[in-house]
Amino acid sequence: MEAYCVKCKKKREMEDVQEIIMKGKGTSKRRAAKGTCPTCGTKMFRILGKA
Repeated sequence: MEAYCVKCKKKREMEDVQEIIMKGKGTSKRRAAKGTCPTCGTKMFRILGKA
């Protein structure tokens, strides 16, 4: 999955991707993906759409 790396300032393919659930407004939940940048090792994060 592709995400933006803040340190490299480029879109890169994430490694070790995990799907997580975040709190939303009220009782809703939001899906997100969390991983690491293959070049610099910085944590990357991307909010996903509804299932």
